[in-house]
Parts: sequence; C-alpha cells; structure tokens
Amino acid sequence: MSEVTTGSPLDLERQVCFAMVLASRGIVAAYRPVLEPMGLTHPQYLVMLALWQHAPLSLTRISQLLQLDPGTVSPLLKRLEAAGLVERTRVPGDERTLAVTPTPAGQALRAQAEQVPVRMMARLGLDEEDLRQIHALMLRVVAAAERAQQDPT
Repeated sequence: MSEVTTGSPLDLERQVCFAMVLASRGIVAAYRPVLEPMGLTHPQYLVMLALWQHAPLSLTRISQLLQLDPGTVSPLLKRLEAAGLVERTRVPGDERTLAVTPTPAGQALRAQAEQVPVRMMARLGLDEEDLRQIHALMLRVVAAAERAQQDPT
C-alpha cells in the first residue's frame, strides 16, 4: 500500500476495510504454494483443521466453526471426499445428519499440515509473537464487527 497523500479521511490508503481486504488476499495467496503439494485449497485446509481438531462433525457444525454458509461448505466437503480425504456417514438414530470424519489418508495429511504454520511464518517473515499479536488484534476486530452488525444504527 502506498502512503497517504491528501490526509482526507476518505483516502483509500487510510481505509481499514481496504487494508483488511489486501491482507486477506495476500495471506490466502501466500498459503497457496504451501498447500498445493498437499492437494488442498485454503478453504479446504480450514475444513481439515476443523476436522482434525473436532471430528466427527456435521455439515452444520463445520459451517458454524468456519463461520461459512452450509452452501459454501458442502461443495468443499464433496471435493475433499472425492479426493479421499474425508468420509461422510449417516449418524445412527438421525438418518438426516451426516457425520464428517477424516479418512486414513486425511489423517495422514495432518503430519504434513503440522509444518504449515512454521512454513508460513518463514514465508511472511513473522515470528510467533508477531502472529500472536496480529491474531489477538484480529479477534478484537471480529468482535467489534459482530457488535456493529447487531447495532441497528
């Protein structure tokens, strides 16, 4: 991003929303070459992280954890299933609900994924303390945005 030139509160470079969009795009792009050898896109990686931590999970629960619409998560699960990384099975006693779990291949991928955070710190030139501070600040921004959405004014 270039420096602010006019000092106007409407300068594009001064907009927090613009900086966040640029950061988001940049981070996802930086993950791409790290995740491609694993056969994962960034959204698929997030699904796998949720499953490695909490499986079995329903589509609804994955959607809640990732804060994504189920219509967005469903195609991700279908692609992960086609790749042999997850399986969806009916929940006994509730035939309408599918439980999603990593397959043995999906579980094995976790060993590779454990290197992703270290590789990303190196790619970004950030250390653990930098990331801890950025993460804490981003959680504050998320909470503030959620409060703002609830405020009708």
